Amino acid sequence: MPDSSKGASKSAGTKKVDIYSTPTCHWCMLAKDFFRKNNVDFTDHNVAMDAKARDEMIQKTGQLGVPVIQIGSNIIIGFDREQISTLLGIKSAFSTSRLL
Repeated sequence: MPDSSKGASKSAGTKKVDIYSTPTCHWCMLAKDFFRKNNVDFTDHNVAMDAKARDEMIQKTGQLGVPVIQIGSNIIIGFDREQISTLLGIKSAFSTSRLL
């Protein structure tokens, strides 16, 4: 079952945000932390435990790598902070000096 993180998100507007992740993926954890710090509502799909979500991710991207982030109809493979911020129309809570 997907895990939802809900908050008062003014920045994400009405765009639906889904992340396909695994519990041990460092980039997945960074992406989810980024969403929380920017008050972005998202649904987390744990592809390590949920075969249906894993199949859905593979169908959308053709690959097994995580994170896969879907913002509206846009798919982002990996944690691309700048692209995510642009798609959501937000200024990141992280400074660019913290980019890895």
